[in-house]
Amino acid sequence: MERDTDAGIPISTLDYQNSGAATILCCNCGAPIDGTTAAEALCSDCLRLDVDASAGIQRDGTLHCCRDCERWLQPPNSWVVAAPESKELLSVCLRRLRGLSKVRIIDANFIWTEPHSRRIKLKITIQQEASQGTTIQQTFEVEYVVASQQCADCKKSFTHNTWRAAVQVRQKVPHKRTFLYLEQVILKSGAHKDTVNIKEAKDGLDFYFAARNHAERMVDFLTSVVPCKTKKSAELISKDIHTSVSSYKFTFSVEIVPICKDDLVVLPIKLARQLGNISPLTICHRVGNSVNLMDPNTLQTAEVPTGTYWRAPFRNLADVTELKEFIIMDIESIDKSKGKYRLAEATVARSSDLGSNDTTYFTRTHLGGILHAGDAVLGYHLTGTRFNDDNFEAIEASSKYSSTIPDVVLIKKSYARKKKSKARSWRLKRMANEYEAEAAAAAAGGAGSGQQSRREQQDANRLEQDYEMFLRDVEEDEELRQTLDLYKVQAQGDAVKEDDDSEDEVPEIDMNELLNDMDELEVADE
Repeated sequence: MERDTDAGIPISTLDYQNSGAATILCCNCGAPIDGTTAAEALCSDCLRLDVDASAGIQRDGTLHCCRDCERWLQPPNSWVVAAPESKELLSVCLRRLRGLSKVRIIDANFIWTEPHSRRIKLKITIQQEASQGTTIQQTFEVEYVVASQQCADCKKSFTHNTWRAAVQVRQKVPHKRTFLYLEQVILKSGAHKDTVNIKEAKDGLDFYFAARNHAERMVDFLTSVVPCKTKKSAELISKDIHTSVSSYKFTFSVEIVPICKDDLVVLPIKLARQLGNISPLTICHRVGNSVNLMDPNTLQTAEVPTGTYWRAPFRNLADVTELKEFIIMDIESIDKSKGKYRLAEATVARSSDLGSNDTTYFTRTHLGGILHAGDAVLGYHLTGTRFNDDNFEAIEASSKYSSTIPDVVLIKKSYARKKKSKARSWRLKRMANEYEAEAAAAAAGGAGSGQQSRREQQDANRLEQDYEMFLRDVEEDEELRQTLDLYKVQAQGDAVKEDDDSEDEVPEIDMNELLNDMDELEVADE
């Protein structure tokens, strides 16, 4: 390097000094920088190396998760639902980090950890302005320890007398098909997310809530799904005479119409005339927020609103537990159809009479589109059956309607099944409810205990039969499946393939209709 002979100063340094008084050199690397804007005598590269942008930001922390409901605590006292490595959980983690509000977050993502390690790691990229015109970007890791803590709602579910509102749902029928369907609809819509506890009682279910508005929301949901009437009552718990503040427990009683799909219904003659002059002898082909009836002889339909029913209630003439099996001897379609139903005239015989007598019955049916000669069908046998029903006696005494009473009313096609049913490739989710056995504490031993256990066993067997009947309805009714969520069975795939050569005539459910259960997939990944 050339030197000035007078002062002994390098020429390059003189050039920088002569170029302007605002230019200085970096104290670390000697690079020229603008002295008017630099807060320190460091260039941008040296600032990035020497300045820690993440200083003052917490590098570790603790996350609280409830083991029962798997929700995460978001301070001060709110609990949020967040799946592993979801954006909701990422938001909870970032909110718990002290000092992060002073910098700008560029990127944040999860680092994979073992599920059993109870650790959550984040990789965070931040930006911070170190000096005027110089921005520093830095990436660092944060580790959280997952600790268990019971949320307030789960504490209440394990503590007696903590609910503030209850919804008692009842239906006085000899089977549980309505509640099994109602269970699936509730699971699909998530209407049970605010419940403190769910108990199974006689003829129905009890839903317990921590707040009154949650119970009212459940009542509104039930009213929109099934035909029912509600009644509210309140019980005074405590009252402060100084402030006039009272505490109540509210109970909502919901009674569902005791008429189910495929029931045989006899309308009062006056009501039948009001409903478009339909024949009083009908079948229930659908139950929504009202009761839909159909005359199988003419395919005429009528809708009974909930208010109309409860002003003059009536019961069904027969339910699905009284169905008999018949064999189609001959069938001829009539050129009349309505929706998926087609009118036909059929000659049938009871399956139990085959080989013993030649008794046949002639009837009209709405199942002309799916029945053929030789098929088995379920129906109600009216000839020789005595019904203790005032409405049925009225149409028998009527000269106008007595001639319209058929010998047999066909309801649905019966499919041949093996005694040992094959494993299904689909399944339904169930609600976790607590069975409340009546007088369980009183039966402490001896004969009473044995009698109680036998009754419980009978109830369990009856519930299993009702559930199997409901699963068969799901297989056979495509319209019913559209209102439910069906899930694939992952673990029993091999068992299903082994039974593919079975002689069952049950309709197969398309695999495209089934959903993947995320819980099972997570367990399989682990």
